[in-house]
Amino acid sequence: MTRPARGRLARYGFGTAQGDGGSRAADLLGPDGLGLWRVEEQEPVDEPAAELLGALARAADPDLALRQLHRLVEAERRAVEPPVLLDAVHADPGLRRRLVAVLGASSALGDHLVANPEQWAVLATAPDGLAPTADGRLDLAAAGRLTTATAPVAVLRQAYRLALLRIAAADLTGGRGLEQTMAALSALADATLAAAYEIAVDELPAGTPRPRLAVVAMGKCGGDELNYVSDVDVIFVAADDADLTVATTVAARLIGVCGLVAWPVDAALRPEGNRGPLVRTLASHLAYYQRWARTWEFQALLKARPAAGDLALAREWIEALAPLVWTAAERPEAVSDVRAMRRKIIDNVPPKELEREIKRGPGGLRDIEFAVQLLQLVHGRGDESLRVPGTIPALRALVTGGYVGRADGEALLRGYRFLRAVEHRLQLQGLRRTHTVPTDPAALRWLAAALGCTATPGRSAVESFRAEWVAHATEVRRLHAKLLYRPLLESVARVPADGLRLTPEAARHRLEILGFADPAGALRHLQALTGGVSRTAAIQRTLLPVLLSEFADAPEPDRGLLNYRQVSDKLGSTPWYLRLLRDSGPVARRLARVLSSSRYAADLLAREPEALRLLAEESELAPRTREVLCDGFAAAAGRYADPEQAIRAVRALRRRELVRIACADLLSRAGGLAPRPERSSPAAPLADVTGVGTALSDVTDATLTAALRTARAANPGPPGLRFAVIGMGRLGGYESNYLSDADVLFVYDPQAPGADEQAASAAAHGIAEELRRLLGVPAPDPPLGVDADLRPEGRQGPLVRSLAAYAQYYARWSKVWEAQALLRARFVCGDADLGAEFEALVEPVRWPADGLSREQVVEIRRIKARVEHERLPRGADPATHTKLGRGGLADVEWAVQLLQLRHAGAYPRLRGTRTLDALAAARDAGLVDPADAAGMAAGWTLAAQVRNALMLVRGRAGDQLPRHGVELAGVVRLLGRDDPGEFLDEYLRTARRSRAAMERVLEA
Repeated sequence: MTRPARGRLARYGFGTAQGDGGSRAADLLGPDGLGLWRVEEQEPVDEPAAELLGALARAADPDLALRQLHRLVEAERRAVEPPVLLDAVHADPGLRRRLVAVLGASSALGDHLVANPEQWAVLATAPDGLAPTADGRLDLAAAGRLTTATAPVAVLRQAYRLALLRIAAADLTGGRGLEQTMAALSALADATLAAAYEIAVDELPAGTPRPRLAVVAMGKCGGDELNYVSDVDVIFVAADDADLTVATTVAARLIGVCGLVAWPVDAALRPEGNRGPLVRTLASHLAYYQRWARTWEFQALLKARPAAGDLALAREWIEALAPLVWTAAERPEAVSDVRAMRRKIIDNVPPKELEREIKRGPGGLRDIEFAVQLLQLVHGRGDESLRVPGTIPALRALVTGGYVGRADGEALLRGYRFLRAVEHRLQLQGLRRTHTVPTDPAALRWLAAALGCTATPGRSAVESFRAEWVAHATEVRRLHAKLLYRPLLESVARVPADGLRLTPEAARHRLEILGFADPAGALRHLQALTGGVSRTAAIQRTLLPVLLSEFADAPEPDRGLLNYRQVSDKLGSTPWYLRLLRDSGPVARRLARVLSSSRYAADLLAREPEALRLLAEESELAPRTREVLCDGFAAAAGRYADPEQAIRAVRALRRRELVRIACADLLSRAGGLAPRPERSSPAAPLADVTGVGTALSDVTDATLTAALRTARAANPGPPGLRFAVIGMGRLGGYESNYLSDADVLFVYDPQAPGADEQAASAAAHGIAEELRRLLGVPAPDPPLGVDADLRPEGRQGPLVRSLAAYAQYYARWSKVWEAQALLRARFVCGDADLGAEFEALVEPVRWPADGLSREQVVEIRRIKARVEHERLPRGADPATHTKLGRGGLADVEWAVQLLQLRHAGAYPRLRGTRTLDALAAARDAGLVDPADAAGMAAGWTLAAQVRNALMLVRGRAGDQLPRHGVELAGVVRLLGRDDPGEFLDEYLRTARRSRAAMERVLEA
């Protein structure tokens, strides 16, 4: 009885992927296959067979290597007589090692050898014992001998594959390091471009003069860091106009030849991209770069290198553009361009692939390349040693020049080499362009083996690969910010630095390109925060790279840094402060986002820095319910007998809640920094502008509730006196903003039969006045103005009226605008029964059973026109005024309120105080066209969002959306958009639609 095949072959690694224990391998190795294995004895047939089996076992995928070797031998047997491959593999250890490594790592190159069974010979050891050259040179003569094709393009294709085969073999067997492999692939690209250029020129009609055309390598090819499968980026340059027509013909043919031979040629980095001419003259290029080029185009020129064609012309082009490249960081648009490039580093990567992307994912190759190129642009203008095209040479030069620390530079070099090695192995397998680590277990095992990862006790090879990948990606992600900012800190810290010697001038240049308007001031702040050898300074040096990265993304980085210094000055000696920032996840980045985005929130935090603890917990960034707020505010007030002390406690709680809401609002569109709901928490994060309005109105309700209790305790009044506060305006509609006053009405009722009306009125006035006084006492907390101007007769009327007086007034003298104002009336605090009685009293006034008369509708239209004309501030732009401008808040609210006055008597669902709810009810009742309802809802929502954002950004009230400047940029960033111009267009478009819909409703 024979032993099963898995007895020995499985030990060589065969059958792992298929799970067949090596039975398939036994067939391929046995007498009917390669004749290397004795099936009965379960052993190699001889010593050479054992050596070949050992080589197969060391391949990245032993099964793949064996299958490909079997196919290659079978193909040779059919094509060549007598077959010599196996004898050569036995006799030549170098050939054996190289061929098996290629067959086990690249199914595509294996397929090529099977289709061309004589070409394995290019991997044989030379008679002098040296390995075949793998420097990227094309051997067209050898290609001609090894193929039956004679057409130049076909021969070039074979020569390209033979050179690629040699490079892959040297790479896989340790004959070439990463940098040598990249240089060889780039040299092969140059040689291929040059050969394709000659083919294109040779195909020109007889008598056509040879054009002066330069092919300039860009991107990875220009940096001598090409990978196995990549587009080759080029720019075509003609000497003058006389060459343009013929040069364009040659360039187009070159692109076609390279596409047939090797890879696509991409000329999209040329001026105007794919919309521009394929070939330009040197003078045309120079004119474009002087006038129109963006910063990213100069960044691309860092890797420009002569590749093919007229090399002298290519060098002349590069030299002509060099002064522009090295002054690009001084151009006015450089800061905004750099920010845009940083934001787009991971654009266009599908979210499900982001974490598996080694190029554009977090901690990927692009993080390293971008940071290195940015530092080259900033510091290369004054240091010519940085003017090198490749990433690795540039990074080494940055370390040597003291612009990057030695340890950081070495860590990035290790990460770059590892990630490029992963990229090479992934692409080599199928000669396919990919940068995504696979999820399939078999593919991961192959990748780990191809990279030389080995199993250790308790950890598989795949787990070893994953651990190394995660470690490198994490380090790159961490250093990406550090690389830009840490040297700035070391330059001012006055502590020994790891080889860093960034001069004040270099530090200023770096801060300028990152958007700081006052680099000298920023350096002073950094010195104050990080100077010395204290533990606090050391922690600040650890935190600030990440914080500076966040500040640099803001429209006003200087303000963010100043705000951070002010908070740190107040809390720097507090034990928990820096520990919280260092150890509590996203707290530091959240704080930086808040401080750099909002003067309003920064001012609040400056008054109460301890409130930044809210940023540590997701549940702390969810607004509290009205009931919780009212209970908490009342309890705080109840601890003090003195009214002013009680109200100070209430106002401090209000400030804390405003911080909570503002921070949640600011972070809600900040991507990974946004608060996420916790399952165990009943509170929900802020979702939209209506949620912000409700949360702010609830805080105002709680503040008024506590203030009323305090005022009544100080002025109790006669027994049985009932008193209530009615919310009006934005408070009544749950649409408060950050700086809203509390619009209210005060109502009282003596209740007791025969009570002294005059005494009751005096007591009620005393309560109302005390409430307003307490909330208006000067204090560091944000004031809450209590505005009772919507009362009957306005400021000329009494501050407080009895319920009976309100009934008499509304029955005899009220105007239609007062009925309109009552549409938002709701009970806020005080005696709930009295509040309900007041609401019942005003129902027939604000929701008239018969709607409005024609005269009343005309009166509302007249008042609307007057308000629009008279109340819009002088010099305001009506197109972008969020409150009174065209299509803004007032337009929509007047239209909705007219619908309510006309139809709420017949349609109970219209009887609400919220604008959007009433608009939806009108739409559902068929009172307004759905498209008009959608247009007005969009206009109101966007105007409300912009108004809130303006207040957060500016720190003071403002209704005018600016058309340019840092405030517009701040609003756009806060609302989660990118381009201020596009956002302004969106606002104007939305407002126009909202205005047109409003006009149709008012005129109906």
